[in-house]
Amino acid sequence: MKPAAASEPGLIDDRCRAYLETVSHLRERLHQYCARLTGSTLDGEDVMQEALMESYRKLDTLENTDSLAAWIFRIAHNRAMDLMRRRRPAADAEIAEVPAEEPRVRDEAGVRRAIERLVIYLPAMERACVLLKDVFDYQLVEIAEVVGSTVGGVKSALNRGRAKLADLPSGEIRRRAVHDPRRLELLQLYVERFNQQDWDGVRALTADDARLKVADCFVGRLADSPYFQEYASSVPWLARLVVFENEEVILIERVRNDRTEPLSVVRIETADAIEVVRDYYACPWILACVQSAAAGWSPGTQSRKRFG
Repeated sequence: MKPAAASEPGLIDDRCRAYLETVSHLRERLHQYCARLTGSTLDGEDVMQEALMESYRKLDTLENTDSLAAWIFRIAHNRAMDLMRRRRPAADAEIAEVPAEEPRVRDEAGVRRAIERLVIYLPAMERACVLLKDVFDYQLVEIAEVVGSTVGGVKSALNRGRAKLADLPSGEIRRRAVHDPRRLELLQLYVERFNQQDWDGVRALTADDARLKVADCFVGRLADSPYFQEYASSVPWLARLVVFENEEVILIERVRNDRTEPLSVVRIETADAIEVVRDYYACPWILACVQSAAAGWSPGTQSRKRFG
């Protein structure tokens, strides 16, 4: 990727990119926390990216660099809490009792179900404390720093959260998927025109002020980006619509030598038109999650495309 010039709106500059590289060792653990706190792999990634950018903008306010990791976790925690406050209550969850004759699930599946129950049923503070202590093995003092509480407050939240989890019925949680017909129509048109390389047709689906967010690369107006030009000037691509965590997302694959190679996952926000395009091209953990969920996707060699 070429260095970002000051005159190029939206492109992340070299200094910011160097900072993101410096804290890259935190990303996997930070994403795990954000994803489990919000209950969504993609929401967790969005929160993590926003937290990293916020920490970069506020870096001059950090007095002790030894506490950088805890400080970033605190920012991510606050971002996740803001997201959850904006959400409506999770009243769409259903409990389906597991039949008595069903064999014992593997530990991995059991952990996933336990985390789903935790995310849906516990209030945000209790959820965060249980996650940080029982999943991430943080010390009470560290948890208090992240969640902005006292050790006593953390102990109380842990006790309440654990008691509530112990009282939950044994069963699988199924969330009702809510699929907006207009949104689905826009996504299908996007995929169809993308595969036809009808870039003017794709742009016609977007709002005038549509935003583009590409991990570690671009945050700004879609119209100011080289996003579609990059696809138009390179090897053939294939876009297809898949469902991941009850949400339609777009899987982008590179076509090469009669085979496809997974490149990226694209999440699109819509209203009357496409409002936001989020491209997770530099997030192999997102690719891995969608890969395991998208039936019929045979993974090839991961490749990354740089925009700009």
